[in-house]
Amino acid sequence: MKIYEELQRRGLLAQLTDEEEICELINAGKATFYIGFDPTADSLHVGHFMALCLMKRLQMAGNRPIALVGGGTAMIGDPSGRSDLRQMMTTETIDHNVECFQRQMSRFIEFGPGKAQMVNNADWLRNLNFMDFMRDIGPCFSVNDMLRARCYVNRLEQGLSFLEFSYMLMQSYDFLKLYEDYGCNMQFGGDDQWSNMLGGTELIRKKLGRDAYAMTITLLLKHDGTKMGKTSGGAVWLDPDKTSPYDFYQYWRNIDDVDVLKCLRMLTFLPLEEIDEMDRWDGSRLNEAKTILASELTTLVHGEEEAKKAKAGAEALFSGAVDMNSEHLPTETLAEEDFQEDGTIDILAVMVKSGLAGTRSEARRNVEQGGVTVDGEKVSSIRESYTKEQLRQGILVKRGKKSFKKVVL
Repeated sequence: MKIYEELQRRGLLAQLTDEEEICELINAGKATFYIGFDPTADSLHVGHFMALCLMKRLQMAGNRPIALVGGGTAMIGDPSGRSDLRQMMTTETIDHNVECFQRQMSRFIEFGPGKAQMVNNADWLRNLNFMDFMRDIGPCFSVNDMLRARCYVNRLEQGLSFLEFSYMLMQSYDFLKLYEDYGCNMQFGGDDQWSNMLGGTELIRKKLGRDAYAMTITLLLKHDGTKMGKTSGGAVWLDPDKTSPYDFYQYWRNIDDVDVLKCLRMLTFLPLEEIDEMDRWDGSRLNEAKTILASELTTLVHGEEEAKKAKAGAEALFSGAVDMNSEHLPTETLAEEDFQEDGTIDILAVMVKSGLAGTRSEARRNVEQGGVTVDGEKVSSIRESYTKEQLRQGILVKRGKKSFKKVVL
């Protein structure tokens, strides 16, 4: 099976321009393509995961990826999918986030001469002369057309700043620069990026002629309108210090039933024939498919050893045979400064520190609803507290049926 057909069968391609040319290029391994990542946090998250897997698939087929980190565009912020203005970040924060992205991407993509490239659009955007840019690029864009773009339509009623309105010009200029300086002839992005990407394709053709070879593909990043990688506690990160391998495993182990086969096709590298066979399994084997999904993706992100530990921890929880001395237990270590002056720490702080709750308010609701146990005993009061001596031995804190942590001093 050729790579274009595989991408279709895995459900990754949503909209395309120049379909025949795109198919020919990527099947021949001759595409130089880019996907953009704005460094709005110090870690990539599950929302980036599909793009990274796509880059890996295309690189394995001989195509050359460019990972474009938005050290320039992050200073504005993409309005797509937003109901309000993004919080402005300092250049120091953005540059730190870029470094974090670079380290994480190396787990998925092979960088080096003749292979993948990492490019930062800060190199050309931060020092732009405003008047020169507007005279050169501004005439290529129709405000009437831009106002019809989905990324802006959703914001017009709430209010859209000119800062954000200029984002499409910046992203389009990225494609022009990559086309001219790096031979990039194709761009990929999520389904919310279609308007911005069409702007880049049209800019190249207006500046360099209608025959300029620039093409666009969007891929499905959403499942039936729901955002992937969101939980009640926030985003699911690829950094193990922000989302532990166990929690990452559990996220995939507990996804909605309707998404299991879809995620296996889109995100894993299992043969399609194997996944099609799972599609014929009866409902009683759905949990087996979820376990395969969780193991495959945790291995991709955190390595085989961490995936085995996460799986063992989940199975121990399910069986009720939790060994407090097991290395497979997801563990949170508290520091002396986490305790109050009297040497105790309350259950709400324990839950927040361990990541079992995002805030004290959320932890309070969990306790009041009877969903929290410590060492198998239900916690009945939000004022329950624990001493340093108890924590030196370690306690097993469980929220609901599927989330737990060993907490130690």
